[in-house]
Parts: sequence; structure tokens; C-alpha cells
Amino acid sequence: MKPRLLSGDRITGKLHLGHYVGSLKKRVELQHKYDCFVLLADVQALTTHYEKPEIVSENLRNVAMDYLACGIDPNQSTLYIQSMIPEIAELTVYFSMFVTVNSLRHNPTIKSEATERGYTQMYYGFLGYPVSQAADIAICKAELIPVGEDQLPHIEQTCKIIRRFHQLYAPVFPEPQALISETPRLLGLDGSSKMSKGLNNAILLDSTCDEVSEKIQRAKTDPARIQKHDPGHPEICTVYSYHQAFSPELASEIYDSCSQGTIGCKDCKKKIADRINALLDPMRDRRDTFSRNAKYVDEILIAGTQRARSAAKETMQEVREAMKINYFS
Repeated sequence: MKPRLLSGDRITGKLHLGHYVGSLKKRVELQHKYDCFVLLADVQALTTHYEKPEIVSENLRNVAMDYLACGIDPNQSTLYIQSMIPEIAELTVYFSMFVTVNSLRHNPTIKSEATERGYTQMYYGFLGYPVSQAADIAICKAELIPVGEDQLPHIEQTCKIIRRFHQLYAPVFPEPQALISETPRLLGLDGSSKMSKGLNNAILLDSTCDEVSEKIQRAKTDPARIQKHDPGHPEICTVYSYHQAFSPELASEIYDSCSQGTIGCKDCKKKIADRINALLDPMRDRRDTFSRNAKYVDEILIAGTQRARSAAKETMQEVREAMKINYFS
């Protein structure tokens, strides 16, 4: 049997090029090597969107369409909805019984996100996000988790929780390993932070050709380049970072041309816009096919959720036996 790999996203909005570069491209490759479970984390989206649950509801199918358009194959990967697996919630409760509040407060990912969002007080659901994530991983007995380095604290917390469960009760879960992504985060159009829909600096995966071109034209470049033939500094240019990500074979040529002032920003932007549109064109075709058959998308999600729930039920039988709470079995 193939090792099981878990990935997924919180359902807070449509996905963008940063998601593609950071994780989706790799997931498409990995699905042929591993038994891939892909989680649509709608419950965890509520940790920051509890006041507007309609955002989650509206974006569930949008994110599913993004997955399918990128090349996630439902015959190779299991797409499933978190809230429709009640066993995840049950396991979260059991794990929370022996996880200290201090360990959660000192989780660097939680601390940094709380700072970013300006939280002076943390709600239980937000603080307990790592416990919920540990349950996501454990419930399907995932062995590999593709993550960036900033997510490593969550994986370490999961391993601690699993080891503690085994010490208290009995071995049930594999201890997951992080599959580190070596891809740097894609800068947003403003050049000052990572690409994010919330910061309005992103190129969405469902963008039209014209929308891509328009957004690239307003991307931040080297502020020292006033005239077309002024020598540039591509190492500080957002558009050059896109060339590195999407047209690496041309990056050195672009670097030299920019440094020598033999290519203007307008022409440089057109080149990368054309390259991004060439990347998105087959995704647009697949998205069009799926969007004209919304019922099929729902069938994919229902079938994937049923398979994931079947695995979750088996895991919870073992958990209850280990904890001696399988009263009538």
C-alpha cells in the first residue's frame, strides 16, 4: 500500500498563484506516488471567520474547483469535507484532555498569526487549532504532511500529542513526518508581503487573461527605474521574482536585460503575464468543464467524504478500545 499523505486548505476564499507555487503544484505530482487525502478544512476556517460562516459556505465549491482545475485527480486523491467527518471532532476532544494551554500559547505559528490579526484575547477554537489539526492528521493515519517551514511547529505539536496518547493508552497512530517544501513563498503584487487575497495583492487561479495582464501591470517594480533604459535591480523587483517562479529558464536573461537597462518594465511585465496565462490556460479549460457539471463536483466531494469517513470510523474504533471507552462493542 502507498504511504498516506494529508494536505488541505482552510476554506476562506478562492486560491491564488501563491497557493499553486507553494503547495498545489507539488500535490498534483505527489498524488501519483502516495495515497493522498485532501482536506477542505471548513471547520478550521471558522476559527477566524466565525462571524461570517457564509464565506465558508460560498467558497467550499470554489476551492474544490481550484483543486480540480489544477490537476488534482479524484481517482488519485480523496477530497473530503472536514465538517462531515464527526470523528475528527470527537478525536479533537479526546486529544484536548491532555494538551496544556501553555503549550498552545507558546506555539509560534499561533502567536504570530494572533499578532498579525491583532488578537488581544484568543478564542478557544483559535487557540486550539493545533489540537484540531492533530486530529485531522491522526484520524486518517497520515504518515506524511507537506508543509512549509513555518508550519513545522504544528507537525511537532501533533507528534507530541500522538506520543502522549500512546504513553497514556496504546499505540494507534503513525507518527507523521513533515515533507518540507523548498519553494519560497510567492510575493504579492505589492512586493511587501506574501500573496494573499485578504491583502488584495493576489492573482486568483480563476483569473481571466485580461485580469492577469491588468494585475501584473500594476505589480511593484524597482522604484529606482524612472526611464526605460535606466539600469534596474531585479533582486528587489516583484516581477523578477515571478520570472524566477514561472519562467526560470528565462530568469537569467531577464536579470541581465533589466540590470543593463535593455528591457523596460512594461515589456518585462508582458512577458511574465503571457507565461502565467499559458500556465493558467489548461486550468481554465478544466474549470470550464467542471463548472458546467456542478453535480459531478458534488459527487466527487460526497464520494471522497464517504471514503474518508470510513477510514475515520475504523480509527475511532481503535481509539475507543485503547481508551477503554468502547462500552458495548
